[in-house]
Amino acid sequence: MGLSSDRHGGEARLTAYVDALAAALGHADRVAPFQSYCTGLLLPGARKSVEPIAARVEPGRVQAAHQSLHHLVAKADWSDDAVLGAVRAQVLPLIEQRGPIRGWVVDDTGIPKKGQHSVGVARQYCGQLGKQDNCQVAVTLSLAAEHASLPVAHRLYLPQSWAGDPARRAKAGVPEAVTFRTKPQIALEQIRTALAAGMPPAPVLADAGYGVDTDFRDGITELGLHYVAGIQSSASLWPPGMEPLPPKTWTGRGRPPSRVRRDNDHKPVSAKQVALDLPPTAWHRVIWREGSNAPLASRFAAVRVRPAHRDGQRPAPRPEEWLLVEWPKGEVEPTKYWLATLPGTTKLRALVSLAKLRWRVERDYLDLKQELGLGHYEGRGWRGFHHHATLCIAAYGFLLAEQAALPPSGERSPLSIPQSALPNSYRPRGAPDPA
Repeated sequence: MGLSSDRHGGEARLTAYVDALAAALGHADRVAPFQSYCTGLLLPGARKSVEPIAARVEPGRVQAAHQSLHHLVAKADWSDDAVLGAVRAQVLPLIEQRGPIRGWVVDDTGIPKKGQHSVGVARQYCGQLGKQDNCQVAVTLSLAAEHASLPVAHRLYLPQSWAGDPARRAKAGVPEAVTFRTKPQIALEQIRTALAAGMPPAPVLADAGYGVDTDFRDGITELGLHYVAGIQSSASLWPPGMEPLPPKTWTGRGRPPSRVRRDNDHKPVSAKQVALDLPPTAWHRVIWREGSNAPLASRFAAVRVRPAHRDGQRPAPRPEEWLLVEWPKGEVEPTKYWLATLPGTTKLRALVSLAKLRWRVERDYLDLKQELGLGHYEGRGWRGFHHHATLCIAAYGFLLAEQAALPPSGERSPLSIPQSALPNSYRPRGAPDPA
């Protein structure tokens, strides 16, 4: 039965949703714990690791439920890709009923951790904390419409300190096929897989952590997709109307020169310099969406440039792209820069709208972490980390489906999942004896 059926009640709709995903789990005996785990993620609660979930969904038999759920998430050999594909098949059509997919958003999210034994944990930049700290980092790909976005891929970034340590890999169950890959390389593989799966193509949106990687941007272009990617102010560009010098004239000796070049009088400049050289008339105030209190707006300019990084190894100049720059009123210099391969006829407002669409994924992370316990998994293994994230995304997909399928009349019954009270004798593991 579909998600938009006439069955009433949140519990019945969740059961219908789980039934639609059941084939991807591989075995029928995984369906019941799968529904219990998703239910536990959706129910209120401060912690959403395995034991607290077991206590919420089956308070009368916590130990048995804990064993069942732990096996599902940490041990059972079901495919994360298959389950995410089933989630996508159920949820994406409902999202697209309200508007097309406008962007494929590449991003990563950090999960703070203590200790050194959880798979992939290392001292690295954690966006949640805004600084370098001990954490795990997962690279994700989301399909974003104007009103909603759905994560369709996630993979743990495995630092070199882990990838090259056989003992740690074996203890955490890291598959032999998993080798060290940079975050842009992981993201590019996710994009290739999404294209092969037939997902609706759209421009790839990424921040400067990915956009500074020339191979990442080139890889997107080779796949036939456009991108709007953040870059740093120091990025090397040929200003409007300029390009590298042609190859030197062949003298008749040796191999004919075939690479473009530059010299001291003819060379690229930084993105910041391009922006500072623009006339005042190039800057325009653009509103990109309505905020909670007021429209979100800033000053932007866009010009056609040519990226210059490593172009001395090429036989011809790189094609022109858009350089989009944000310079908020009151700031002493521009604050953000993007390169975009959208057509030369693209309007400034459309460029800004796509560049700013990444905010949708920030909302995903907020809900997945604060409401659904994405960072609460307490196991240390590779399989458990990815299974828990997949289950969180499945639960999030159900919430998106509930929102998308709500009729304009508002007559559909609200989401309501019954929750039994915990027995007085229940104490979480590690809790002090009240006596």
